[in-house]
Amino acid sequence: MIKVLFVCMGNICRSPTAEGVLRHFLRQNKLEGRVEVDSAGTHGYHVGEAPDARTQRAAASRGYDLSEMRARKVAPQDLDYFDMILAMDHNNIEVLKRICPPEKYDRLGLFMDYANHFDDDEVPDPYYGLGHGFDMVLDMVEDAAQGLVETIQERLGATDKARK
Repeated sequence: MIKVLFVCMGNICRSPTAEGVLRHFLRQNKLEGRVEVDSAGTHGYHVGEAPDARTQRAAASRGYDLSEMRARKVAPQDLDYFDMILAMDHNNIEVLKRICPPEKYDRLGLFMDYANHFDDDEVPDPYYGLGHGFDMVLDMVEDAAQGLVETIQERLGATDKARK
């Protein structure tokens, strides 16, 4: 089992989008039972709230249902539990580094490092922008999620081979 946590600031736009998209891609690749996915925010501004309505509309237009998700704040135990903790931007990875024991830094990374078609290293926060920002976030997240699925398949394949 590989456990993935997506992290943005408030856990109502980017990280729940990444969670929903990755869950969808895992189902398509018959990997949902082998990968656990969650999302959280570095700040507790929106704890308990559903994803932003604009985020949900953009996701729904592409077949992703985020309606059951609720925002939460990253907890110290997340740093022990999750194998991959992927931040949406540099600010949030810096917050994670401040709360993460140095021996667990290898679990931290930027989600866009998995993108195949975007050169950006950050997913921009669409919260204060216009509506088209949510579609751009989806484009970027879909690209990085596909690359992440490929990495997960490689890791699971290596694990399967080691067991034989």
